[in-house]
Amino acid sequence: MTDILSSLPTASHIFRAPRGRTIALFGVAVVLGVLGTLLFESRYRPVLWFVALTLLLLGAMIEGQGLLRRWRRLRRTEVLDPVIRPDPAPVVITDLGGLIEQVNPVAAAGLNARRGTALSDLMLHHVAVPTPLLQRLLAAALAEGQGEDLLPGADGGRRVSVVRVDDDALLWRFDPVPLPVPVVPDVPAEAAAPHTEAVENLVDEVFDALPIPILRIDREGLIDRASHRARRLLEDDQIVGKSLSRVVEGLGRPIGEWLKDAFDGRGQQRPEVARTTAGSHELYLQITLDSLDLDPREHLVAVLHDATELKTLEAQFVQSQKMQAIGQLAGGVAHDFNNLLTAISGHCDLLLLRRDEADPDFADLEQINQNANRAASLVGQLLAFSRKQNLRPEYLDLRQTLSELTHLLNRLVGERIQLTLSLDPALQLVRADKRQLEQVIMNLVVNARDAMPNGGQIRIVTEVEVLKSALLRDRVELPAGPYVKVRVIDEGTGIAPEQLPKIFEPFFTTKKTGEGTGLGLSTAYGIVKQTGGYIFADSTPGEGSCFSLYFPAHAAESGAAVQKRPVIEKSSAQLGAGVVLLVEDEPPVRAFASRALRLRGYTVLEAENGEDALEILSDPAISVDIFVTDVIMPGLDGPSWVRLAMKDRPETRVIFISGYSEENLSEAQLTIPHSTFLPKPFSLSQLTTTVQRQIGAMT
Repeated sequence: MTDILSSLPTASHIFRAPRGRTIALFGVAVVLGVLGTLLFESRYRPVLWFVALTLLLLGAMIEGQGLLRRWRRLRRTEVLDPVIRPDPAPVVITDLGGLIEQVNPVAAAGLNARRGTALSDLMLHHVAVPTPLLQRLLAAALAEGQGEDLLPGADGGRRVSVVRVDDDALLWRFDPVPLPVPVVPDVPAEAAAPHTEAVENLVDEVFDALPIPILRIDREGLIDRASHRARRLLEDDQIVGKSLSRVVEGLGRPIGEWLKDAFDGRGQQRPEVARTTAGSHELYLQITLDSLDLDPREHLVAVLHDATELKTLEAQFVQSQKMQAIGQLAGGVAHDFNNLLTAISGHCDLLLLRRDEADPDFADLEQINQNANRAASLVGQLLAFSRKQNLRPEYLDLRQTLSELTHLLNRLVGERIQLTLSLDPALQLVRADKRQLEQVIMNLVVNARDAMPNGGQIRIVTEVEVLKSALLRDRVELPAGPYVKVRVIDEGTGIAPEQLPKIFEPFFTTKKTGEGTGLGLSTAYGIVKQTGGYIFADSTPGEGSCFSLYFPAHAAESGAAVQKRPVIEKSSAQLGAGVVLLVEDEPPVRAFASRALRLRGYTVLEAENGEDALEILSDPAISVDIFVTDVIMPGLDGPSWVRLAMKDRPETRVIFISGYSEENLSEAQLTIPHSTFLPKPFSLSQLTTTVQRQIGAMT
């Protein structure tokens, strides 16, 4: 079969534009030719004519390729029609995309196959999601020239085979696999009784030997026969006699209602998905019900198909979509809160400038300031979950980092809990933000403490673990290589198995109302993932939990590239000098920043967006020393308007401010010289010091 069309020319896949697009190319070419002749000066005519001629040639080539494909399709139809027409099995011819080009009479009558429809539509009565099966068969046909697989069905299913008959054509054949039905001997009624048991035994043997997982169900919903493959799939050799509703659980509606509809003739041959926990692990089944021709009112057959992998992929996709959506929400909320906190703490700083400790309002203002800082820490946790917080990674020796943290951790856990630290002397370096990594360990230790109300022991254990091959765990694959592994182990109440998959979700908590925010573990998850690491949880109710952190290990010599934290100098009382263009769309933030800079002696020009800033700069008489601009604004964002402004003012210094992380700015900032970043929320001192440092760098 594969050599039938070997004499035909090879189809080209270069040009596949629709005919409408080809006509459009011809039209554009004609218009350009006319324009070149009538409207433009003579020096432009050769260019326009050249473009017009190129488009004409391109259109001709595309049209030629289309004609060739259509001719080859007609030729293929003429050659294959005598071959597939007399075939007793359904046969269809498709292109490589699964679009049906040709069908034989059996396929048209039995499968309702039609030209121009998708092959996947024919399979919906057999599998709920036919795409994976089609992809497997297509891959086999492209790689080996042919492929074969089984489509389950209540009638025994169909064995589908595919053969590649041309560069861009496939032949699909659907061979029925009928259910063997024992023939009952034609014996007199008085002699039938002795044969009944033998016939039943024969039916059982045939049913048991079926090559597909299949059950027979009576009107009461009881399973009275099960094939060997069905018993093996369900891990139950005693399944006969049980109710189907006890074996599987419907995901949409109760099994009893589904069976009733099927016995009444509704919903047969339509696959549905159910779940069973009867075996050693959770199993998802795609079940197709159909009636038996022998006793359609008394029994149904249920063909089973393992859909666990499909449901796992679906769950992974839903989980990733949910986490992404919540991460975006958390990042947006954190951005707005950072603007509010900048205004609150900034105006508080302005008030504190006019008061000393003897002032009766001083203590209240300090409380406002401290609580604003606490709120900023909570916002940092939201950003950590959304992976948009400002990380300042450096190479860390966890032996030193954890030893320094032990004093604080001992104060956190209290006297009834013993905290022990076991450090691997051969520990390698990790690259992480020290403050954020400490936050992760603190969150895990606090959770361990809360899980042991009667006291106990918390162990922090570090070790080097080298993965010889990739490690697949909890739907995550860890690449092979060296890791620094940190385990936080407690002897607490543990986590229930049904809750364990949800513990890293934001706002999920097992604590009582008011005792936890549900952000501790989600924050740890966000920080660890953003650092390039992995976090896993193991727990046994009543025995305790173990959280394992994996960080890529770095060789000791990498420590030479330690990234130091920038030190924010305290603002001096010295007055500044220079002109600042402040661009901020949030009025409270703009008001605070403007007043703070003016108090330090700077001249401040204000704009609420990038367009207004460019309008101010359009006056060449205005001199500006530094731009202080928000990154995310309506209209032109910060990097965009700054890039335009610096065409005429290339030496101007720039400070980008944002409630998002610096990582969101890094690529744009690389193309803007003399720029730095100041994250929100910032204090009066941090703002004025940064401006002073940037202007000072000009001299």
